[in-house]
Amino acid sequence: MDMPQTVFSTCPHDCPSQCALEIERLDARTIGRVRGAKSQRYTDGVVCAKVARYAERVHHADRLTTPLLKQPGGGFAPIDWDAALDLVAEKFVQATQAHGAEAVWPYYYAGTMGKVQRDGINRLRHVMRYSGMKKTICTGTVHPGWKAGVGGMVGGSPYEMADADMIILWGTNAVATQVNVMTLVARARKERGAKLVVIDPYRNGSAEVADQHICLRPGTDGALAVAMMHVLFAEGYADRDYMARYTDVPDQLEEHLKTRTPEWAARITGLKAEEIIAFAREYGATQRAFIRVGYGFSRSRNGSANVHAVSCLPSVTGKWLVQGGGAFFSNSDAYHLKQTLIEGLDVVDPSVRVLDMSRIGAVLTGNSRDLGDGPPVTAMLVQNTNPLVVAPEHNLVRQGFARDDLFVAVHEQFMTETAEAADLVLPATTFLEHDDLYSGGGHSYLQLGLQAIEPLADARANHAVIGGLAQRLGAVHPGFEMTARELIDATLVESGWPTIDAWDDNWLDCMPDFDTVHFVNGFPTGDGKFHFAPRWDELGPDAAVMPPLPDHQEVIEEISLTHPLRLVTAPARSYLNSSFTETPTSAKREGRPRVLIHPDAAAKFGVVEDALVTLGNTRGAVQVHARVFDGLQPDVVVVEGVWPNKAFVGGIGINALTGADSPPPNGGAAFHDTAVWLRPV
Repeated sequence: MDMPQTVFSTCPHDCPSQCALEIERLDARTIGRVRGAKSQRYTDGVVCAKVARYAERVHHADRLTTPLLKQPGGGFAPIDWDAALDLVAEKFVQATQAHGAEAVWPYYYAGTMGKVQRDGINRLRHVMRYSGMKKTICTGTVHPGWKAGVGGMVGGSPYEMADADMIILWGTNAVATQVNVMTLVARARKERGAKLVVIDPYRNGSAEVADQHICLRPGTDGALAVAMMHVLFAEGYADRDYMARYTDVPDQLEEHLKTRTPEWAARITGLKAEEIIAFAREYGATQRAFIRVGYGFSRSRNGSANVHAVSCLPSVTGKWLVQGGGAFFSNSDAYHLKQTLIEGLDVVDPSVRVLDMSRIGAVLTGNSRDLGDGPPVTAMLVQNTNPLVVAPEHNLVRQGFARDDLFVAVHEQFMTETAEAADLVLPATTFLEHDDLYSGGGHSYLQLGLQAIEPLADARANHAVIGGLAQRLGAVHPGFEMTARELIDATLVESGWPTIDAWDDNWLDCMPDFDTVHFVNGFPTGDGKFHFAPRWDELGPDAAVMPPLPDHQEVIEEISLTHPLRLVTAPARSYLNSSFTETPTSAKREGRPRVLIHPDAAAKFGVVEDALVTLGNTRGAVQVHARVFDGLQPDVVVVEGVWPNKAFVGGIGINALTGADSPPPNGGAAFHDTAVWLRPV
C-alpha cells in the first residue's frame, strides 16, 4: 500500500483566487484532504470550504466512467471510446458536407481554467474553420469597463489590501467567491484598524462582516461613483496636480460632474444623499483607500460604464500612487502568455463567423441576427460548461437543444442537465487526473497542476479528446502532436518564462514592480494617461451608446407597473455556478432555492416566510420559496446560486428569467439585471 504523501496542485475553478493547493494523495487513485498551500503568499494556507471537500467530487459515486450513447427510446447505453470519437467525427463531417464548416460549433467555458485543457478546443476550431465563440459570459462588460480608463488588465496589487486603511469591496462577495481576499482584509483590520466597506445590492456574507454596507439598487454603481466625485471636487479632495499629469480631461470632468449631485444619485441608487456625501468625504480623506473591483459589475447591462466610473475615483484623488491605495481588478496582462500552440492562433481565419456564447438559445433556435449569412448550427462539442443551467434565456436554450437535427456531444465529469440533453456523453477527468497550467487574475502567480492520481475508469482529459477528434478529422497542427506537458513547456518558453523543470516551486511569481502597478510612469493607454473620456470605439462595436464621461448609463432593465421588482441572481457560498451542486455537503448547506424579499414587499404582495411564489416576466416563470429578509431595498429580490433546474418546483430554473440581449459596448450576460413580477402560488 502506498504511503500518503502531499502533492501540490492548483484549483481549476472559475475564481480569481485560483488557489495553490496541497493535496493529500493516499494512493495512485485516491485523495484525502485538500488544503490551501501555506508557502504561497496569496493562498496563504486558506481555501474555500467547497474546494477543501474536493474528495467528495473526485470520488463521487455519480461520476461518469464510460462513454454513453443516447438510445432511440430514451436513456443511455455504454459505447467504447473509439466508436464514440468516430461518431463525433462522422457527425462533424456530415454537418460540414451539408452546410459548411460553420455548422459545427465547439462550445466551452470555465469549468476548468487550465490553459491546455480549457482552450485546446479552439485549436480544433481554428484548423477546421468551425464557428468561433465570443466569450461574453462573466467578463463581457467588466473587462472593457476597466480598460476604458486604465488601458489594460493591470493596476494595483492584491497584496496591498493588507496595507490599506479603508478597503472597499465593490462588485464582489469575497466571503463566498474569493476567500483569500478576506484573509488580506483581516490582516489590514488587525494590523492597521482598517475599515471594510461593502457596496452591494443586498446584505451578503461579506456585507454581514463589514463595518459599513452601502445597499444600493442593482446597476446604479456608476451613479454612486460620479456623485462621490462631485463631492471630491466640490470639497477639495480632488488631487489637481495628479490629474494634470496623469489624466486626460480633468477640467471637462469637473464641469460634467456639477450636475451629478448626491441628490441626483440618491434618486437613482435608493441611497440617502447624506450617506453618499459622508462616504465620499471618508474616501477622500483616507489616503490608503483600496477599491477591490469584482465581477459583479459584469452582470448588469451598464456594467462597463459602472466599472469605468468606479476606476475614476483613485484617478481623481491621486490614490494610484499610494502604497495600499488605488484599485485592483485583475492581473491577467502580467502573464503575457502566448497560446499559439494551445489554441492554434496561427491558423485563425478572420472570415469565419463568431457566435455569442451568451446567446446560445437564440443561435440554436435559428435567430438570423445571430447566424448572419451562415448556416444553422447542427453539430456541437460541449466542454467545461453546462449551458442548459447557466446560460440566459433558458427556455430558448432548452428549445434549441431539443432540435431533432442537432447533434450534441458533451464531455463532462457528471451527468449534468446539458449532458442529459446530449446525444453522446463522454467521461472527463478532474484536474487531479491530468496536467495543466493556470494563471490567476486575482493574484500574480503562474501555477502548475500536474497529474496527481490516475484517471477514474475510462475518463479522458480534454486534450486527449481533442487530439482524438483531430486525428479522425484530418486536422493538422503541431499542438495535436504534443502532450499536455509539452504544450505547457512550449507555451512557457514562447512567453518568456522558464520551463517546468526550472521552477523552484509549483508556481512562478509574475507580479510587476511598484511603479508598473501604480502607474508611476503612466498608464498603458496610447497617451500614457488615465482616460476620463474613454475611447469606447476601441473596446466594442456598440460604442455610440456609451457615455462620453463617467456617468450612470440608463440601459438597465427598469421596473414598471407590470414588473415592479428587480431580480439579482447572486452567487451562493457553497456552489460555483453549476459546479459543486452535486457534492453532498454543498447541497446540504444550501438546502433549496429561495428568493429573498424585503418585509415591505412581502406585505405588499401577500407573501409569508417559506411560502411558494412565482417570479415571472416575458421570458418565463419560476417557482421558488420565499425568505423574508430586510437586507435589501424593497424593490429588489435576490435568488442565490445557479441551482440545477430540477431543484426548482416545476423543473424550470432561474435563468428562464434572465435576458440574453447584448450589453454595450462588447456584449455580456446581464444575470443581475432582470425586471420581474411576483405572485403567491
